[in-house]
Amino acid sequence: MRRSASRKTGQPNSTSSANSLPTDIFRSASSKATSKELERIDNLFHSYANRSSGMIDPEGIETLCSDMEVDHTDVRILMLAWKMKAEKQGYFILEEWRRGLKALRADTINKLKKALPELEKEVKRPSTFVDFYSYAFRYCLTEEKQKSIDIESICELLDLVLGSQFHAQVNLFIQYLKTQNDYKVINMDQWMGFYRFCNEISFPELSNYDPNLAWPLILDNFVEWLKAKQS
Repeated sequence: MRRSASRKTGQPNSTSSANSLPTDIFRSASSKATSKELERIDNLFHSYANRSSGMIDPEGIETLCSDMEVDHTDVRILMLAWKMKAEKQGYFILEEWRRGLKALRADTINKLKKALPELEKEVKRPSTFVDFYSYAFRYCLTEEKQKSIDIESICELLDLVLGSQFHAQVNLFIQYLKTQNDYKVINMDQWMGFYRFCNEISFPELSNYDPNLAWPLILDNFVEWLKAKQS
């Protein structure tokens, strides 16, 4: 039986073409929207970047913080650096900026400002916080092959990233670090150890603690715990 002329080999199927048309239009529109979003993200980056270095430097970050109405010492700026996976403290390169802002779906300052509360919630999830806590230490390693951080900087960092979660323990540990003479620096194992200690050891209610009793108890427990973990 002869084939119909409309079924000749190579003849386009009108139904198939009609069905694919909306999909093609959607893909094209989506591609254009993505391209425009990336263009706005790049333009935002260049509005804060140093022209000579091609990076957002500490001065640019301060301007960024001012525009977002956030202090440059706010922990959310460290969270933003974590989201970007920024490698050098106080500097953002274009690739990092793109990575962070695309993840936050923020291509304007207003959107970035509105994204901060959700970013904070993300970081505070137990499954996420360990990665952020570890990143905070690495981000403060400013010299090549540096493996430890001085006590003063560690105290500031502890208060910044862990102070709201374990307020009493952190305060006591900072007091100890500032008065002791055994340690000049803290390494990554010790940094991570303190966080694990806070999570694994049950503390009594410390809201109205007696420093003369609670401080030695917590520190003694921490030292013994850390020795056991390192043995």
